[in-house]
Amino acid sequence: KVAILLMNCLEWLPIYFGILKAGAVAVPLNFRYSAEEIKYCLELSEAKALLFGPEFIGRVEAIYHQIISQVKLIFYVGENRPTFAESYDRLTANCSSQAPEVEISDDDDAAIYFSSGTTGFPKAILHRHGALVAACYTEAAHHGQTREDNFLCIPPLYHTGAKMHWFGSLLTGSKAVLLRGVRPEWILKTVAEEKCTIVWL
Repeated sequence: KVAILLMNCLEWLPIYFGILKAGAVAVPLNFRYSAEEIKYCLELSEAKALLFGPEFIGRVEAIYHQIISQVKLIFYVGENRPTFAESYDRLTANCSSQAPEVEISDDDDAAIYFSSGTTGFPKAILHRHGALVAACYTEAAHHGQTREDNFLCIPPLYHTGAKMHWFGSLLTGSKAVLLRGVRPEWILKTVAEEKCTIVWL
């Protein structure tokens, strides 16, 4: 299990799909979680690796000594790497583009998503590869997507709602745009400049 604690960014996608392609289980984490909630989700999911961005240095550092016995690999995505983490950029700079020789079936576990934790600590939900593929087909049909569409994905990618909606772009081979943060002026500017045809608000 590999946990992802990132804001929306370009690195999110190769990390997520790389985890799935390697036959590991992706564990996206809510960027609003406190340090204690992050620790809880890492323990519950039995994560062996964690990738996190600059916004989370303080929270990860606060629990580092409590999680290091379980989470063996900690990768930092971004500049100004903290000393307790490995550099994602450095380690992936010369990676092979050859697909891993891993056989994956629709029945294999793919991802563990957590609820928002509004009624207590977050609840874990396990998805299989077949469920993610079904979501691709469902969302492509739901949006009536074509190759010419451009989908603006505003919600955070740790959320199933955002990612499953975005999955339709994979099937149609259409363009998708990500925002790292959300402000009304950014949304309007992006829709105008990128000529977005589908916006998930």
